[in-house]
Parts: sequence; structure tokens; C-alpha cells
Amino acid sequence: MRKAVVASIAVLVLAPVLPGAAKPRPAGTYSIAGFDPVAGDLGVAVQSRYLAVGVGAPFAKANVGAIAIQCFQNASYGPRGLELLEKGLSPKEVVDELIRADPERDLRQVGVVDAHGRSFSYTGKNCPEWRGGRFGPNYVVQGDIVVGEAVVVSLEKAFVNTGGSLADRLLAALDAAEAAGGDRRGKQSAALLVVRKNGGVSGFSDRFIDIRVDDNPDSVRELKRIYALWERQFLALSRLRTAEDFARAGNVEAARLERERARAPFEQDLRANPNDVDALETIAWVLTETGLDLDRAVELAERAIKLAPGEDDYRATLAEAYFRKGNIAKAIEIETELVQKNPGDTDYAKSPDRFKAAQKP
Repeated sequence: MRKAVVASIAVLVLAPVLPGAAKPRPAGTYSIAGFDPVAGDLGVAVQSRYLAVGVGAPFAKANVGAIAIQCFQNASYGPRGLELLEKGLSPKEVVDELIRADPERDLRQVGVVDAHGRSFSYTGKNCPEWRGGRFGPNYVVQGDIVVGEAVVVSLEKAFVNTGGSLADRLLAALDAAEAAGGDRRGKQSAALLVVRKNGGVSGFSDRFIDIRVDDNPDSVRELKRIYALWERQFLALSRLRTAEDFARAGNVEAARLERERARAPFEQDLRANPNDVDALETIAWVLTETGLDLDRAVELAERAIKLAPGEDDYRATLAEAYFRKGNIAKAIEIETELVQKNPGDTDYAKSPDRFKAAQKP
């Protein structure tokens, strides 16, 4: 019985599609792949009336390129295309190579952008209408089964005319495509992938942003909601860490932008709720770590402590801010109190010694 089941599965997977049989559904619908020449980020954003489009549409590798594949997807286009980019082929040469060996090239749609800002889009002649793509410096857009060309034009215009980070621009492009009519079948899933060298959580990967909405009737809105959470929980630290990498490499503008972007969402939260203690402490920490405004860091940390006097980490931030301002005596006083309160905490114990060492001639 088991052999019969296995044989039946093999026939379903390997046999050609017969007349009247169910055919694979086209996926991807509309997407954009982009490059940020300042930070070096590469990424893809995609939306579809298709379950879990993020599984097979977006591909990217830091310092190499980004690829969006759709219509009747050939999943090998992603990893194979990135390999070819890494070997030095241009996006057009990559696409030419991918479709050359694909007997079903007329059903494929793919967009490629590389880490030099070069790009190319290909749409097979048998992809469902409306179908087409556009490309220019640092971006490539494409769509199939969309209401019309305006969807792809809107993707392009929004990306080109929007400021901010690569993620901001990619999400703005999805919004514009939706406003232009989007997928003529409706909405279901969306994904955003952005890569940056050592930009992942804790620096152990290049996946700077990697979020998906697999099944939601308003997938782009849900993707933006998840991005806002990701930005607050993960991106602040990733931005600050990679800002230091940029500074060491001499990329002063990227370092400045990332430091500002690390604090921006928390400043927004604070404007909406001046007593948001998490926002107060986070901004104080960012301002302290970056040295952007130590006076304000002290002010915000003290406000956070008044609202949550039991949070010792807030006091540690305040001590560090005083230390970096040059008030070493105040920093030692605060940290000594923390050590006495938390005698087993080795992290607190290290700070007074570090502060005292700075007092030595």
C-alpha cells in the first residue's frame, strides 16, 4: 500500500500537466526589488492573491543583489541568479542565462537588481494579463494579473519619489500599487526582505528585515504593522551596530542616517504619548550610545526613572549618559548604588571600575 502511495505521488509531481488537470497557480502578482547606494541595502517587497508569496518570490544576498520571481515561479531562479550575480554577470546577463535553459520561459517573470544599481526585468509572453515590468537605476518592478499598467508605473514612481530607508521606499511602492488597483484577484499575502552585511538580529546574519504575511485579506497593511514592530524591537540595535561599521569604513552619511533612523520610531511614540517609559528610555539609550545629544539623554532617562523607579536598567542608562557627558562622579554614584542593590550582577559591577579608570591621569 505504501509503495502504491509513493508511486502515485511521484506521478503527480513528475508527470506533465494533462488536459483538464489542475495547473499550478501563477504567483507573485506585483513586486519590486531595490538597492540603496548609500547604505548598500538590497531588498524585495511583494504582494499577491496567493498563499504565502514570501516563500518563493523574494531572494537577496548582501553585497550581491536582489531578485523577485513570479508568475509561474521557477524557484531555482533565485539562488541560481544570485550565484551568477556573484560571478560578475550583469542583471540582463543573469536573466538571459536563467531563461535560456528554461523550456517554460514564456511563463516566467523575474526582476533583478545588483549591488551596483544595475537592473533588468523579464516578462514571459504567456504570463497572464496585465503583465509587464520596468527598471531603472537601483530598482526593478514587475506585475502580472494586475488591473493594468498603472500598477507597475505606480510601483516605480513611489520608489523613485519616496525618501527614507530602502524598507520605507519598498513599502511605499506597495502602497502605491494597491492604490492603483493592485492584483485584479484581490489580496492575500505579502513579504519584505532586506539584507545588509551583518545587519541581522545580533549581527549573526545578513537578514536585516525578513517579515511575511502569509494569509490576510489586507496583506499590505498587515505587513506594515509587522514592520513597525520589527523596527522597534530589532532595528534600533541593528542600525546602531551597523552605523559603527559604516563609520569605521568612512561612510559618514550612512552612519549619520542610521543613527537618526534608530531613534525615529521612538520619537514618534513619544510624541503620541509623552509618558511612554519604553520610548523615553530607548531614546535616552540611543542618544547615549551615539553621543547625538547627551543632555537630552540625561533628561529623558530621568523622566523614565520617575515614571518607573524600579527599573534599574534605566538608571544604568542614566549613569552612562552622565559618564559620557563628563560627570564621572555622578556616574560612579549611580552605578555604585546599582551594585549594592544587585550584588550578583556582573554587568553592573563592571561599570564603576570603568568609570573610575577614566578618572586616572
